[in-house]
Amino acid sequence: MTLAALITDDPHGLTPRAQGVLRIGMHDGNRLRTLRQQGASKALFPRHAGRDLLAVTLNTAGGVTGGDRFAVTADAAADSHLTLTTQTAERIYKAQPGQTARMTADLTIAAKGRIDWLPQETILFDRCSLRRRLTVDMAADAQFLGVETLVLGRALMGERLTAGFLKDDVRIRRDGKLVFADAIALDGPVSDRMTATWCGGDAGCLASVTYVAPDAGSRLDALRDLMPATGGVSLIRDGVLFVRLAMPDSFGMRRVLIPILTALRGPLPPTWTL
Repeated sequence: MTLAALITDDPHGLTPRAQGVLRIGMHDGNRLRTLRQQGASKALFPRHAGRDLLAVTLNTAGGVTGGDRFAVTADAAADSHLTLTTQTAERIYKAQPGQTARMTADLTIAAKGRIDWLPQETILFDRCSLRRRLTVDMAADAQFLGVETLVLGRALMGERLTAGFLKDDVRIRRDGKLVFADAIALDGPVSDRMTATWCGGDAGCLASVTYVAPDAGSRLDALRDLMPATGGVSLIRDGVLFVRLAMPDSFGMRRVLIPILTALRGPLPPTWTL
C-alpha cells in the first residue's frame, strides 16, 4: 500500500486531509527486518521487560477525520512475537458530509509466530464517519491476540453521538481457511439507540477480545472468572476464543480488559498502564 493508492481509493474524488502508511516485518528471533513509514504514521520500538518486539504506533496528524487514509501492514516470521500498540487513544473527529475516513490493518503470522494487536481505545466524536478493516492470515500453529475498544463519546465530558457512522470489519484466516468474522455497524443517532434496553442500556464503551491459538480452549475457564455482568466469553470453535464487553465508560472498561489481556499474554505494554 502506498500514499498514492490511499489517495486514489476515494469514491468522492476528494484529497485526504491526512494519510499514513506503516509497514513492519520481522526476522525470526524477534528482530526487525522491514520498517517503512510514510506520512502521518510512525512507529517507536521502546525497550521493555518482555521478549517480544514491541512497536508503538503514532498518528502525527493528531486524530482522524473524513477523507483520511491510514494503512498498517505487519508480518511476524516463524517463531517470532510482535506486539503492536498505540501511543494513545485514537480520536475519530467530525467528518464533512460525503467524506469517510478509512483505516486498514493487514497482519500475517508465520508458523509458531505470534502477533498481539493491542491498540488503545478508539474514541468516536459526534458526526464522525469511519470504515475500518482488520485482516489476519496466520499459520495453523500461529497465535493471534487482538483487542478493539470503542468509546461512544467521552462520558466525563458529557459527549453524545447525535449522529455518526462506523463500519468495523474483522476477518481471520488460519491455514487459508476463514475461522473468524465479526462486523459492527453504527449509523445515525448512535447514543440514543444504544440506550434502548434491547441494545446497550447505559453502555458508552464496547470492546472485543479475540484469541486464536492452539491452546485457546484451555483459557476459557480462567476468562469466565474475569467476566463482568455485562460481558461474555465463548470458545466459538476449536482454537478460537472470543470476548465481548459493554461498560458505561472507558475507565471501567480498561479495568476489566487489563486482567483479561494479562491472562492471555502476561504483562501489557507500558502504554496500557491505568
